[in-house]
Amino acid sequence: MRYVDIEVTGTGDSINPLAYLDRLADLAPQLPPGARAFAVDPDHYDFHGERCVKDLKIEQLRFGADDDGATFEIHFRHNCWKHEEDLRITYRRLSGFTLDNDPDDKWGDQIVILDEVLPHERGCSHEIACHTGTLTIVCGDLDAVWVPADCPEQE
Repeated sequence: MRYVDIEVTGTGDSINPLAYLDRLADLAPQLPPGARAFAVDPDHYDFHGERCVKDLKIEQLRFGADDDGATFEIHFRHNCWKHEEDLRITYRRLSGFTLDNDPDDKWGDQIVILDEVLPHERGCSHEIACHTGTLTIVCGDLDAVWVPADCPEQE
């Protein structure tokens, strides 16, 4: 990541998005509308907020196509102790996809540490850091939708 500082250790993670948040006011006008709305959402980097991406679990990755070209979707599953919604991100006009991880790890088991959305000559890039790998998507724009999810009542 360019601005978000993440250090994963055996005893815990050190996560600091402050440099990114400091730059976001300058970066946001350069982002496409959907990416901008997602990146500047005040809950996005609120570690205690229900709409923070931290601790979401990647549930499904899916490639597709629409009238504008290639698409890619990620479905993130909530966890009941923090989130009340799942997150679905659809990347439109997909032009780049990089998966950097241990080949023995399944992406359906990845827990998000944090992410970073940046302007790109083709629209935007979205880098998602997980505990054992990183996923980077380059696209024309993205749509992020929070979807209500059910949690069983806890005793």
